[in-house]
Amino acid sequence: MRALTWHGRRDVRVETVPDPRIEKPDDVIVRITSTGICGSDLHLYELFGPYIDPGDVLGHEPMGVVEEVGPQVRTLKPGDRVVIPFNVCCRDCFMCDQGLHSQCETTQVRERGTGAALFGYTKLYGQVPGGQAELLRVPFGDKLPIKVPEGPPDDRYVYLSDVLPTAWQAVEYAAVPEGGSVAVLGLGPIGDMCTRVARHRGAGLVIGVDLVDERLERAAARGVTCFDVRRHGKDLTEAVQELTDGRGADAVIDAVGMEAHGAPLAKAAQWVTGLLPDAVAQPLMEHAGVDRLGALHAAVDLVRRGGTVSVSGVYGGAASPMPLLTMFDKQIQVRMGQANVWRWVEEILPLLTDEDPLGVDAFKTHSMPLEDGPKAYAMFQAKEDGMVKTLLHP
Repeated sequence: MRALTWHGRRDVRVETVPDPRIEKPDDVIVRITSTGICGSDLHLYELFGPYIDPGDVLGHEPMGVVEEVGPQVRTLKPGDRVVIPFNVCCRDCFMCDQGLHSQCETTQVRERGTGAALFGYTKLYGQVPGGQAELLRVPFGDKLPIKVPEGPPDDRYVYLSDVLPTAWQAVEYAAVPEGGSVAVLGLGPIGDMCTRVARHRGAGLVIGVDLVDERLERAAARGVTCFDVRRHGKDLTEAVQELTDGRGADAVIDAVGMEAHGAPLAKAAQWVTGLLPDAVAQPLMEHAGVDRLGALHAAVDLVRRGGTVSVSGVYGGAASPMPLLTMFDKQIQVRMGQANVWRWVEEILPLLTDEDPLGVDAFKTHSMPLEDGPKAYAMFQAKEDGMVKTLLHP
């Protein structure tokens, strides 16, 4: 089969690799019809080389059609249409029963001390082959795939793999009061969807913050009050307070993570770490604070006293400094973590209708063949051509 594989910093290639096969009796093989490029994929493209090997298949936002099922699979058959969550979870263990599928005890990567395995995402999370490929082996065939209706295009359902549940959880964790205010930092795919989910769930004021013209315009067109970091800069906190009776936002969602702009010293540290031999780089990344924390510090500034900061952006530095004195003084609540995809499916799936309240049918900005995957990665990393969300089609 053809698959998009990692070969080094800013070096991904589409090449022919062995087809996946049934390895356990409850496996299924899915022929991929659409697969997204996630902002988290850029961490692999740019930073996480010490935890990934040349030839590893990337991607964790796929959907497709079941092609083959293992002998113990009872709920799916060849021809069924499914979305694959990015968490590899059993849905039967203690953690899954708590709705914490990203902490699945069956697939936790214990040798690394991390949570549930993820498709297409480094040794830290199981080094499971990903879904930017023609075929994907999916374990827990009766539990993990999300069966979706025939008929509507993939665009309606593919975001159930990551974007929709990640944004939904970010808004849930933000605990925005009915009619209250929420500021979303970063208007990439997750941040953009957070603004849509927040409005749908009753937020009275949704503020979006970014520095890319196309992203600001896209959010503003859906009723979001947008601030351009390049223009407001140090005045951003004051600008948000002016809209919120001088208090700050009830909740702030950090949808940026370690891809935040600025902080040149931290950026250089990330870059240099990625160039070191794996044996040196891995412990450095695990024990040194190399994140750029501009967005997270901004969230602490923007939120009102007693408010909530919800972090959906990915951070990697184990020792990154946080303004704990300010956070304690302001009595800020902080919630974060990988999205627990299956926890939110039953709430989101009924919204994926012709009425399309979240605008998923037109959410993508680019649609490209899998063979153009390297070009798509380069465009997304450079934020070219207004790219916010790209779907690849094998």
